[in-house]
Amino acid sequence: MPQKFVPVIIGTDLNAYHMAASFHEAFGVKPHVIGKVQLGFTHYSTIIGPITYVENLDDAEVFVPALREYAEQLAAEVPLLLVGTSDHYVRLIIENAAQLEDLYRFNYPSEDLLNALHVKDAFYPLAQQHGLEIPETQIHQVGDPVEALDGAITRYPVILKPGNSVEYYRKKFPGQEKVYRLNSYQEVAGVVGRIADSGYRGTLIIQDFIPGDDTFIWDSVLYLNTEGRAEFVNFGQVLLQEHEASAIGNYTAIISRFNREVMTQLKEFLETIGYTGIANFDIKYDARDDAFKVLEVNVRQGRSSWYATAQGHNLAGYLVEDLIRGNRRDEGKCAYADAEVLFTVVPKYILRRYVTAPGVRDDVARLIRQKKVRNPLYYRGDHSALRRAWLAVRAVRYRRKYAKATWREQV
Repeated sequence: MPQKFVPVIIGTDLNAYHMAASFHEAFGVKPHVIGKVQLGFTHYSTIIGPITYVENLDDAEVFVPALREYAEQLAAEVPLLLVGTSDHYVRLIIENAAQLEDLYRFNYPSEDLLNALHVKDAFYPLAQQHGLEIPETQIHQVGDPVEALDGAITRYPVILKPGNSVEYYRKKFPGQEKVYRLNSYQEVAGVVGRIADSGYRGTLIIQDFIPGDDTFIWDSVLYLNTEGRAEFVNFGQVLLQEHEASAIGNYTAIISRFNREVMTQLKEFLETIGYTGIANFDIKYDARDDAFKVLEVNVRQGRSSWYATAQGHNLAGYLVEDLIRGNRRDEGKCAYADAEVLFTVVPKYILRRYVTAPGVRDDVARLIRQKKVRNPLYYRGDHSALRRAWLAVRAVRYRRKYAKATWREQV
């Protein structure tokens, strides 16, 4: 069949690659990619069409003209389907939707809803209002006296993270981390002071640290069509995440699971608030009170969300059916994914060595024996020899990365 659309992916990282693989696997198309820097995930690929690098693409004043110029130069006679791969790119798409929607098709929530979900001091009250459980939380406005936290925090350790991650990463400073695990008020005060000195003036979220290793972390991916109806929801148990402090929260392996109650709760939350598009929840199980507690929701697919595609729910396919073909599931027809797969972007020997939780370790061994392991980086439709060589070097580096890791009990 002739190509009926052109996917345009913003970004060049792992997230961009697995979305490109999803489009290629489902439709045989080679997505176009626009990014800021050259990365090995996409650079050597044979399943990706032209890659355009734009300096300062993440600058709002550059982003819109670059995308408009790109679309006009492409002069395609078929729809352009736009997919962002980072929080910042997605925010730029949403904030500038009125200047892009004449040239591109995309499915994201409104700017108001984006802010309600991404700005943590807005999200946590919203989540509680709709019955989602969250960790015990303190919200600190940078610039306010830090001494007030001394009595407000009831137990340690705690997790500290920015309320507005996009603004936080605009203020670079030595020792900057995505998430901090802190063991005393003195440590909290020190980190708050360094963040304040950077010029960041948003909020900081300080939460009770839920004990447990990586396998206590859970993940869920959903797609809600342009009419606000959920079309699928899945659920997965994290096995491992990146063990560098700057990359905590980036999952490297997940086993798909099934929990109808939690999946329904997440689905109904998003439908109730009027969400549209792909969503990705980060959750942690708290054994102290037997509860799944929501840490955050990403207004996009995550870099590990490809496990939904591996379960038979191709993320690119949902976008195409909705935005290109106009086919949407009827109300009440949401698919609850239950296929069992082991998603990984690290070598199997890393799984065998570092997944030690009883029961979970047995599941990993079983799924490896049953050949139910899926890694999007080794997509068989990609025939680049250079890319295979790059992946081999990357695999060797992971041995050193995990061996040197100091962060053991993760958030």
